[in-house]
Amino acid sequence: MDLGLRPEAQALLMRVKEMITEEIMPLEEAYHAEIGQGDRWGYTARQAEILEGLKAKAKARGLWNFWLTDSDKGLGLSTVEYAYFAEEMGKTPMGAEVFNCNAPDTGNMEVFERYGSAAMKEQWLKPLLEGEIRSAYLMTEPDEASSDATNISMRCERDGDDYVLNGEKWWASGAGDPRCKVYIVMVRTGGDDAPKHKRHSMIVVPAGTEGVEVLRPMQVYGSDDAPHGHMHIRMTNVRVPAENMILGEGRGFEVAQGRLGPGRIHHCMRAIGQAEAALEMMCRRSLQREAFGKAIAHLGANYDIIANARMEIEQARLLCLKTAWMMDQGDMKAAAPWIHQIKVVAPLMSLKVIDEAVQMFGAQGISQDTALAGMWKNVRTLRLADGPDAVHRRQVARTELRKYTQERI
Repeated sequence: MDLGLRPEAQALLMRVKEMITEEIMPLEEAYHAEIGQGDRWGYTARQAEILEGLKAKAKARGLWNFWLTDSDKGLGLSTVEYAYFAEEMGKTPMGAEVFNCNAPDTGNMEVFERYGSAAMKEQWLKPLLEGEIRSAYLMTEPDEASSDATNISMRCERDGDDYVLNGEKWWASGAGDPRCKVYIVMVRTGGDDAPKHKRHSMIVVPAGTEGVEVLRPMQVYGSDDAPHGHMHIRMTNVRVPAENMILGEGRGFEVAQGRLGPGRIHHCMRAIGQAEAALEMMCRRSLQREAFGKAIAHLGANYDIIANARMEIEQARLLCLKTAWMMDQGDMKAAAPWIHQIKVVAPLMSLKVIDEAVQMFGAQGISQDTALAGMWKNVRTLRLADGPDAVHRRQVARTELRKYTQERI
């Protein structure tokens, strides 16, 4: 089981690290200071200059679309190798987008590449791969327990050459961005007489289609995450061409599993990067700050806290790399239990390390003067994104119990 990097991938990773450290991180403060200066759901000239300038540099240097593993459109990285890149990108809020590896676009691009028609690839995949537009994935619904996706109820009915959609979605991440031009939407097309996992479909809806109404941005611990946003959307008699259906009616779960598996592990890779960044901040703070006549690193249980953070990061990284290796073997069914495991382990570990770093900074740690408060908010949200911990634990337990019983669990 090879969990390392080929020499050429290692050289590429060093270039990414260098760009993040020397060019992206120094511009973070200036970029985020522009949010709310004018239209909150738009980009100021300075923001656009910073972001698009960095993207142009990354693209010109060939540091682009790393997430396209085992694809002729990408750089030929394995999922294991991509884990190291995603971890580095996770250390800065701007990292993933600068290299065109940002969610939810990577998952949506996976869908278009694997399952999309030639027309979808031309109209949507091509500009997404170029970083010219953004996209959103609409699955969760306000009136349904969407952790059980068989509950999804947004109606999608055939009417001649069109499908007509009615219902509401929320937590549509990225739908607030003015560059968001397309949604991939999970809908119900089958009746109660259809098999449970054949009742749903995926369909493409261009943003701005008549009948699409953005009701509000959802707040995450009081933050609206502008200009990215997590939007609550209502669709009323939204009409799209029948050819916008992906693969065909009743194949929504097939598409969803192809999309969510990679997306879940990408989130975990970036969470490990955030934990590394928090541990570095914790260590620097503990050596620079003094109390009771000595550096706070030497006070209380801080040695143990720092040591445990290092050990827990390493444990989570190894599980993440093994999960990536399982995915690289090409059997997503065999990889699924590992994806469920890391989806629980990585956010919990990262959240703990970030919280300890906050404690080391004291009141400053929860303020706008460090990145820690935003990191904690993002990772805490990750414990719900792509399924809550309890759902993933349930799947891990079911897999484990099947070893000892022939009964259906």
